[in-house]
Amino acid sequence: MTGIREDFLSAARSAAALLRDPAVVAAWDRPSALAEFGVGGLAGHMVNQILLVPQLMEYPVPEEPVVSLVEHYGRSLWVEASLDDEVNVTIRQGGEQIAAEGPEALAARVEAVIEELAVRLPAAPERAVRFPWWGPWSLMFDDTLVTRTVELVVHSDDLAVSVGIPTPTLPESVVDRVVGLLSLVAVRRHGQTVVLRALSRAERAPSNVTAF
Repeated sequence: MTGIREDFLSAARSAAALLRDPAVVAAWDRPSALAEFGVGGLAGHMVNQILLVPQLMEYPVPEEPVVSLVEHYGRSLWVEASLDDEVNVTIRQGGEQIAAEGPEALAARVEAVIEELAVRLPAAPERAVRFPWWGPWSLMFDDTLVTRTVELVVHSDDLAVSVGIPTPTLPESVVDRVVGLLSLVAVRRHGQTVVLRALSRAERAPSNVTAF
């Protein structure tokens, strides 16, 4: 498996290419496949996972304890929040604000940030980091990139479905990493037996084993 920094950049470049797809541009002001999200807002939320990384790299080392990726998702309010809960409303509003600059300008900004990160990421120290809207915990930097990669991959599918185009094909290492983490989060949420049955026994498979 390639390193997470390379995988993140691969997912970021794929998302940036999707942002420029004519079908996405044409549907910018239309509803998306996600409730209460416009296509532009969904695209803005997706690529914000890229735009946030340089900002994250500038934050001071946090004092909050470092937790694992699975524990991070266990603590994150949005995972179990309803559509109308404040955390999800704020996420949608943030995506729409980013989308307001329009697809062309946003695509150019995202591509510039990706080129910046391609230079900075290889030498970035592996240290604890924390976004200010998290609760009282932090993650290691590379684990945070895993969370951003999950967001990019999942929302690339959402966006492609929203505009009626094929979901982008990603490198195997990216998919392995994302599916592996989603499986672990699903086990935490539903229990190991439920997930094992979903993956191995069609006759006993539950109807829902989603991670989120």
